[in-house]
Amino acid sequence: MSIKVCYFASLKESLGRDGDGLDYAVGLTPRAIWDRFNAGRPLPVNVLVAVNMDYASLDTVLEDGDELAFFPQVTGGLL
Repeated sequence: MSIKVCYFASLKESLGRDGDGLDYAVGLTPRAIWDRFNAGRPLPVNVLVAVNMDYASLDTVLEDGDELAFFPQVTGGLL
């Protein structure tokens, strides 16, 4: 089966793509997937990760059919 990988905001722009897809393999984590698709690019310090739209850690073990999203932290508020 497969895992869908999505990149948002400035990550999408700096990588030049909005996502990747890969065949499922036992034991994959967001950290391992970042390294696989972005070799030579360090993982941004404040990157957030979501698995199936729920916040997750970089060491979460993914399941078949999961959607993984990487996005930068955002701040905001009213002035």
